[in-house]
Amino acid sequence: MRVSFLDGFRSLPEESGNVTTASWPAVSYETLPWQTDERPGIASRQARRRHRGPYRTAVPAKIAERGLHLPADVTATAEEASNEIARFDAEMGGELAPFHAVLLRSESTSSSRIENLTASARAIAEAELGDSGRRNAGEIVANTNAMKAAIALSDRIDADAILAMHRSLMEHTDPEAAGRWRTQQVWIGGGNLGPHDALFVPPRHTRVAPAIDDLVRFAARDDLPVLTHVALAHAQFETIHPFPDGNGRTGRALLHAMLRAKALTRSVTVPVSAGLLTNTESYFAALTAYRAGDPTAIVIRVAEASFAAIANGRRLVRDLRAVRQEWDRRIAARGDSAVWRVADLLLRHPVVNAALLARELGIQANNAPRYLQPLEKAEVLVESTDRKRNRAWRAPEILEALDAFAARAGRRRSE
Repeated sequence: MRVSFLDGFRSLPEESGNVTTASWPAVSYETLPWQTDERPGIASRQARRRHRGPYRTAVPAKIAERGLHLPADVTATAEEASNEIARFDAEMGGELAPFHAVLLRSESTSSSRIENLTASARAIAEAELGDSGRRNAGEIVANTNAMKAAIALSDRIDADAILAMHRSLMEHTDPEAAGRWRTQQVWIGGGNLGPHDALFVPPRHTRVAPAIDDLVRFAARDDLPVLTHVALAHAQFETIHPFPDGNGRTGRALLHAMLRAKALTRSVTVPVSAGLLTNTESYFAALTAYRAGDPTAIVIRVAEASFAAIANGRRLVRDLRAVRQEWDRRIAARGDSAVWRVADLLLRHPVVNAALLARELGIQANNAPRYLQPLEKAEVLVESTDRKRNRAWRAPEILEALDAFAARAGRRRSE
C-alpha cells in the first residue's frame, strides 16, 4: 500500500549498544518477499518486472535508552526556541480573549496543509457547524479533534493515547483503520504497484507495536532538553509510520502532546506546523537525515519552525485584537447585553448559527436574531444564507485574518 507522505532515505548500517555517543542510530534494513500482481492491464510488463522479487524495508533502531550528544550550536538553538515557546505560551495564557482556540485551529489547519489538505477559514468554520459538503474542510476539523485529544491525553503518552489521537483523526474518513496499527506493508512514493521504487519503506507491520513501545519509553524520559526530545520522538514516529494513513498529522499531534506533557506549553498550542509549512522540503529532508543517523537536522528544523510559527501567531493575535477593538467602536448595544458575548465568541467561532449560540452561550434559538441583528447592522456579521432553515452568520474580518495567517505560512512545496 503506497502512502503519499514523501520522505527519502539513505541506507546506513545501524549502530548497536546503549552507549553515549555524538551520533544517532540509523535505521537498518531487512529483505522480504513480494508477490507481484501479474494480472494483465494492471501495469506494463516492464513495470511488473521492476516489482518482482524481494524488497528492502526499514528496521527502526531502538532509542528508548539511547544516549545523545548534539553540537553546542544545535543545543543552543533548540534552547532559544524553547524559551520563545514558553514566553509565547505565557503571553497567550494571560490574554482575556480566547486565542487558545484560534491557535489550536491554526495549528490543525497548517498540519493538514503539509499533507496537501487545504480549505478556506470559512469552509473550515462551516464544517465545524456540520456542513459536510467539503471533504478537505471536514478532514481539517477532524485534525483539530486529534489535536484536542492529544492535549487531553498528554498526562499519559502511551500506545493507547496514540491510537486515540489517530481514532479522532480518521474515524469519519476511514473508520475501519481508525485507531488501529496497520496490518500491511506501506511505502512512500514510487507508485501503487509495489515498494521496489519507493523513496522509503517503513517497517513491516509486525514490527510496529514493539517499535511504538520503544518510542513510548523514549518519550517518558526526563533527561533530554524538551524541544530536542520532542523533535526526535516525532521523527521516530514518522519512521515507524504505524498507520495506513494519517501518520503525519498524528505525529504532529504527538509533538504537541509531548510539549504539554513536558510543561513547555501550558495554555496554548503553538502552531509549529505553520513553521514547518514554510519549508516542507527542509522538513522532509530532516526526516530523511534522521533515518540516516543524523538527529541534528530535525532538531534544528523544529526549532526554526517554532520561531516562524510564533512570529506568525503573534501577527494573527494582533490582527484579531485590532478587529475586536474596532468592533467596540461600531457595535451599538448596552454594556450588559449578550451581544458582546456573541462578539467575543466570534473570535473562537467565526461562523455561527442558533444551535452554536445555544450550546456556547445558553441563548435560546428563537432569541438568536435579537443578538445577531446589532452585529449585522454594525457590519460585524454577514448572513451566509437566506434560507429559514440552517441559517448561519459569518464574521468576514475574522475569516480574513485567519486566511492571511495561512497565506503567510505558505503552501506545501513538495508532494
